[in-house]
Amino acid sequence: MMKPIEDGPLKADGYDAAIIGFEPSSQRFVYDRQKMITIAVYDMDMSHEDAIEHLEYNVWGAYVGEHTPIYIELGKYDELVDFLH
Repeated sequence: MMKPIEDGPLKADGYDAAIIGFEPSSQRFVYDRQKMITIAVYDMDMSHEDAIEHLEYNVWGAYVGEHTPIYIELGKYDELVDFLH
């Protein structure tokens, strides 16, 4: 599921449209988790629940070395605090 770019940062295969940035000090791509769910639902024909389960188990929870991508929830402070509770 992870694909290296010539010995550099890793990309989550099939989720390029969810890349929202790059963290230069650690050489890692940054992905929007909600966009990844949308891609899984529409491009991979999964239900919303199946997409989350698939991503949690196979992508977000996978550590594949120091260049493992960063997966984030975007939102305003209040929304993110609510997300944590």
